[in-house]
Amino acid sequence: MPVTQEQLDDVALSTAEYDLILQRLGREPNAVELGLFGSMWSEHCGYKHSKLLLRLLPNESDRLLVEPGKENAGVIDIGNGKAVVAKVESHNHPSAVEPFQGAATGVGGIVRDIFAMGARPVALLNSLRFGIIDEPSSAGLFHGVVAGISWYGNCIGVPDIGGEISFADCYSQNPLVNAMCVGIVETSELTYAKASGVGNKVFLIGAQTGRDGIHGASGLASRTFEDDRELRPTVQVGNPFLEKVLIEACLEIASKGILIGMQDLGAAGLTSSVIECASKGEAGIELDLSQVPLREAGMNAYDIMLSESQERMLLIVEEKDEHVIIEACDKWDLDYAHIGTVTDTNRVEIWLNGTKEADLPVDILTDPPLYALDGSQSPEAKAFGAKDLGILALPALTAQESLLKMLAHPDIASKEWVYRQYDHMVQTNTVIPPGADAAVIRVTDSNLGIAAATDGNGRYCQADPFNGGAIAIAEATRNLICVGAQPVALSDCLNFGDPEKPGVAFQLEQCIQGMRAACLALGVPIISGNVSLYNETRGEAVYPTPVIGSVGLVDDINLALKPGFKQAGDLVLLLGASTLDNDPQDLGASLALEELHNTSGRKLTIDLDLETKLQKACLALIKEGLIESAHDCSDGGLGVALAESCMPLSIGFNLETPLPERWDAALFSETQSRVLISVRSEKLKDVVQMITQNQVPWMSLGRTADGDLTLGETSLSIQEMTDAFISRLASV
Repeated sequence: MPVTQEQLDDVALSTAEYDLILQRLGREPNAVELGLFGSMWSEHCGYKHSKLLLRLLPNESDRLLVEPGKENAGVIDIGNGKAVVAKVESHNHPSAVEPFQGAATGVGGIVRDIFAMGARPVALLNSLRFGIIDEPSSAGLFHGVVAGISWYGNCIGVPDIGGEISFADCYSQNPLVNAMCVGIVETSELTYAKASGVGNKVFLIGAQTGRDGIHGASGLASRTFEDDRELRPTVQVGNPFLEKVLIEACLEIASKGILIGMQDLGAAGLTSSVIECASKGEAGIELDLSQVPLREAGMNAYDIMLSESQERMLLIVEEKDEHVIIEACDKWDLDYAHIGTVTDTNRVEIWLNGTKEADLPVDILTDPPLYALDGSQSPEAKAFGAKDLGILALPALTAQESLLKMLAHPDIASKEWVYRQYDHMVQTNTVIPPGADAAVIRVTDSNLGIAAATDGNGRYCQADPFNGGAIAIAEATRNLICVGAQPVALSDCLNFGDPEKPGVAFQLEQCIQGMRAACLALGVPIISGNVSLYNETRGEAVYPTPVIGSVGLVDDINLALKPGFKQAGDLVLLLGASTLDNDPQDLGASLALEELHNTSGRKLTIDLDLETKLQKACLALIKEGLIESAHDCSDGGLGVALAESCMPLSIGFNLETPLPERWDAALFSETQSRVLISVRSEKLKDVVQMITQNQVPWMSLGRTADGDLTLGETSLSIQEMTDAFISRLASV
């Protein structure tokens, strides 16, 4: 029957895409089949506006065990028969509609991506963006999202060890909620999402299927918020207690070595799970939906196939091994059902109560049209990136007042109020908890550590998408370096507006090109990721925000470098620069430009050759035990980095280098490729020798001290700084 525009809108398909379906299929799809196409050809599942660009991202590594994009998450060999599994993914639109459940199920979904590969989840991180925090609506989203993350993560017993939170007006109605999970697996126990072997059995285990989440992939992830449509039914509802037993059951089954395939049911539910497994195994699957355990009466084939009910897994085994699944599910009190059989037809055939509801070739469903974006930068955007800041007067505030104001900025202020709600010590392997440049966990029964962090900066990308993309990679890896970890892998989540608009298309392409350049320069691959497009509300897009989840290895956790100056009398050096900034142009894209000068604009650049040398030198200094602390100069610049280094152990600092005339640029520019280090006097000679060998510019700033932070004539007590730093988010 002819399709209506309303039906196409429901599944987020264009008229041209429907015509392509007719051409390829040779007939009209029925309602169920149209729903399958809508899900599999959605932006979330099909990556139709980004796949061509994503192919540009470097992913080569001697440690790589799984080709990026081919499985649920990326896998990196860490030696001794073990591997790290990692991925970052978004749950933006669901969190905008229902912040608690949207964020909670985002955690649940990323965790399932990890244990679907046979890996035990050992760490969670997040990257969050909200509107201006003083606005009640933004505060409500903030509290709801944090509560959802803490509830789910704490209940499943996976430590939440780090993340970042930023605030800007563009995120007011479209928050960004990105979740990252890291897992560890014996390489011999890796499992894959594939269906193969004619006659092998397809099992569904876990939660019963309801109507929650229908059109989640197509209705939320593949369109902008243009109106006030009621979208709450498209948001999934999570049950972390069920997820906990699902983790244990699936890992127990995986350890037996009998699984042909395992796949979680996330976006598009049973549809994407079944079809992706069939595609990867070059097989077909015949489903009997009458066997699917349901928690609601009257569900039809469309409802069952598109439901995004949480805490469900698809398992494929030989008939002789069915008992392993049954015994494990009985042990853990999980529902299970044999719902299908693997075939050699390369088709997905769906039956319900003896009626065939759908019959489609797998390869058509997994081959959506790919669009080459037609991007261009508007004159306004170009002028924004080239804005002349030379006429800026010095701030009306003193340097002392300015530093206190910067420390209280929501982007810089302590996130302790947030991460205190997360259990970051469960599993008892956390070596460096949240609050440092990166967190570190111990690999059980070893001295090997895994460092992880998330990083991204929409302000930089808004001013210059290419350099912003490169900086996102550089900051993510620099954070690992500062705790003594060798970066080995990255996962990305690309949060952008409507890619069909030329300006957004330009931002996406340039950000990816910048990320590519930085990955190649630093030699770190992107092993997994996610794209979240259409982050707009009524035509207003969020900043282009590539979020980078980074993973590094610490050879010996006893050498992991904890944050903060350690004792009075140490020398403090700035690596990456030989002079302090003294030009208002250097304030481009900085928080200080907004906070102290009430303006914005001008791009921030990065020298990737310098960045590479800096990271190499800094890591060598830490591994040789030559420095006491290291801290990345990022948001808030040098002034904030000094304050953040003073506060952990209440160690002061005396600046012995005179501040230049433009003290605002010297203290608060966010010039890249700089790390603040502290050094014992007796080790200075060796430190300088290593810095010089690596051709890294540097300068001496002064010494740590008992008491205050002194910047020339400006002096601040540790207590003053701490009060400004801690109180801001705790008071929201």
